[in-house]
Amino acid sequence: MVLPALLWAGPARAQAPVRAQYDMYAAGIDVAEVEAGIGIAPATYRMDIAYRTTGFAGFFFRGHQHSSVAGTWRDGFAVPQRFLGRGVWRGDARVTDIAYEAGRPVIRQLEPPNADEREPVPEALQTGSVDSLTALVDLMRMVARTGRCDMKVRTYDGRRATEVEARTVGEEMLEPSRRSAFSGKALRCDFSGRLLAGFKLGEDREKASKPLHGSAWMAVVVPGGSPVPVRMAFETRWFGDVTMYLTSAKPDPEVKVVGGR
Repeated sequence: MVLPALLWAGPARAQAPVRAQYDMYAAGIDVAEVEAGIGIAPATYRMDIAYRTTGFAGFFFRGHQHSSVAGTWRDGFAVPQRFLGRGVWRGDARVTDIAYEAGRPVIRQLEPPNADEREPVPEALQTGSVDSLTALVDLMRMVARTGRCDMKVRTYDGRRATEVEARTVGEEMLEPSRRSAFSGKALRCDFSGRLLAGFKLGEDREKASKPLHGSAWMAVVVPGGSPVPVRMAFETRWFGDVTMYLTSAKPDPEVKVVGGR
């Protein structure tokens, strides 16, 4: 698979929806399973992602989450309309329901209440922000159109505002791995994320605002589909350094988008 296959000749056609599955490892141990559905059309986009902890990690950090977003494209940028996340972590139900009005996120439901665990995020940092799934869709579309991944975006999840920055490193060869269904050439994008607001009550702000870094290798794995992460390596505050490997990918007609071919 060669890098020119990543390039998408303009916004006149939809990309085939993709369903991708991943395994995540920390210190050589399988800690989570992830499944993502991506649909990108000229006028709109949709993405859903589900993950759950597994094995030894699941014993200490038991939980599962399903999140989805739908949005449109405006002046070449992704504009979310509705984000919904539901999950259970350590036995506690968590819900995030955000609508977007004129570039401003409006919290429709947030469980548990944010005041119980984090400082409020100033409205100035909320305005113009997007959810994390929209940020990823924006990156995938940029890679498809330009073969590069240089961008900066501010995300807000109802609790935290984070600045995320990505930059193009270049084409690299990923060698075969028993953990991955992919090998070959991929575009490496390095990224960092820094917490701006929404600190936990009583936590060390300096430590919490220290940027976390990572790398994503992007490639087309379904004919006519979006370039997707085929491997990711990144820092976390829960498991330390984590690597995520693509285990399967296929066309997914269940990911519906308006404004297709």
